[in-house]
Amino acid sequence: MTALLERTETVYRRYTAVMADTTVKVDPAVRDRLMVLARERGMTMRDLIAELAGATPTREELLKRYEETKAYCETHFGVTLTDEDHDRVERVWQDLEAGRPVDSL
Repeated sequence: MTALLERTETVYRRYTAVMADTTVKVDPAVRDRLMVLARERGMTMRDLIAELAGATPTREELLKRYEETKAYCETHFGVTLTDEDHDRVERVWQDLEAGRPVDSL
């Protein structure tokens, strides 16, 4: 049985024509952590970073999600959320994140 092997540069050229590689420089500690996280999930670091990017919403996506949630609450629960309500909740989240005591909503 004879196997015909492609030359490495031919395979590499085909691969790079499909995949756009970008080098991202991070601290060695960040690189090492990404590698551990990828290994724990049984994936490559490339796939982990793609998964993280896909799972992290943009500001625009968050705003759309907020508007959809607000509309759902108004339609299904009869709750009308005002800008003041939104601002108050934002302050509560900031207090929680800062470890400050929080008054009841």
